Amino acid sequence: MKSVFVTVGTTSFDDLIATVCSPAAMQVLQSLGYEKLVLQVGRCALDPALLGSSDVAVEVEAFRYKESLAEDLRRADLVISHAGAGSCLETLEKGKPLIVVINEKLMNNHQLELAKQLHKDGHVLYCNCSTLVETLQSMELPTLKPFPPGQPEKFALFLDQVLGIQ
Repeated sequence: MKSVFVTVGTTSFDDLIATVCSPAAMQVLQSLGYEKLVLQVGRCALDPALLGSSDVAVEVEAFRYKESLAEDLRRADLVISHAGAGSCLETLEKGKPLIVVINEKLMNNHQLELAKQLHKDGHVLYCNCSTLVETLQSMELPTLKPFPPGQPEKFALFLDQVLGIQ
């Protein structure tokens, strides 16, 4: 079963959850052959039981937190994530195609810098909630470059550069 895993980490990113569960996004996912949408919703104020659309044949499963997301990431054919460094790194280390969605409501948005750099280097696609459906429609996942595995020190250095820490 072809599946999409969405993660917001420990934060609240209701806009992302609402957008990915919108009829437009669900229809695009179905048209791309995805049959399951797994949502890690964090502190989302939306009721996970009410998410999804009866008009679309995409099964929706939601949970708030788990000790580890490794199994969900392993099962996913596509990951849609907030731009948290931990979520991005864990997904890229698993070799999964990743769409990073910027939370534009965050102040001093270092996540945007991280997403832009990972996109510039060819590892991820990135967008905001208002362009997610368009990104899903036009994505060409085979063009994404694998992230070099097993080099957390390089990722830490990369983060330091993005954040201006020397």
